[in-house]
Amino acid sequence: MTAPDVEIDVPFAVHDRAIFLPATATLVLADVHLGKAADSSVDAPIDDGADVRDRLATALETTAPETVVVAGDLLHSFSRLPRGLERDLGAVVETVADAGAELVVTPGNHDAMLGEVFSGTTTPDYRTADGETVICHGHERPEESAERYVVGHDHPALSVEGRKLPCVLYGPNCYEGADVIVLPAFTRLAAGATVNGMRGRDFQSPLVRDPDAFHPAVRDDATDEVLWFPPLGRCRRLL
Repeated sequence: MTAPDVEIDVPFAVHDRAIFLPATATLVLADVHLGKAADSSVDAPIDDGADVRDRLATALETTAPETVVVAGDLLHSFSRLPRGLERDLGAVVETVADAGAELVVTPGNHDAMLGEVFSGTTTPDYRTADGETVICHGHERPEESAERYVVGHDHPALSVEGRKLPCVLYGPNCYEGADVIVLPAFTRLAAGATVNGMRGRDFQSPLVRDPDAFHPAVRDDATDEVLWFPPLGRCRRLL
């Protein structure tokens, strides 16, 4: 996989469907959707609980964060707790605790039943220790102002050379003068929304108003390299 030669200075590192904020040792992931496989009417190709746990453990080992923040939709089902959900959620909680990190969840629109199975820390918006970044799900306007927002909700993916790949979107000064980072879904069971041709009205998050100004970043699993692309307004002509 190749990408245009784009140099961009960002205050975070892109990992497997997650980002790390080194200034505050914070690992952020979104849209875990635990229970999606069990809640589906079709056979899932992977054990989503084990897959989330294993990839989270790898990210924790790589980054050694002090805090892990789930930017919404930790759960998938709105109305029931599928079989195995509590086991899988317990594995996530235990994995973070074993790494010596604190787990914080900013509930998303899918997390209506989170309080029934999760007794840890939850908050609508999480502000990092340096005060610069607010993390939330992104389905609603954030209650707090910040220099930078990290959200999920839209499950962005980029089509590159015929392959649909999860991507991070980075929009400098794109929401009321603040930077916006949109994370892909952490679960591999989410197909993702192909952003190549999406316009502002196509995004569900109110924080994405002008997607043409957002830079996509794709992690190449084969090389563990992060490939940055020009803003979507230019990408559309290149991909």
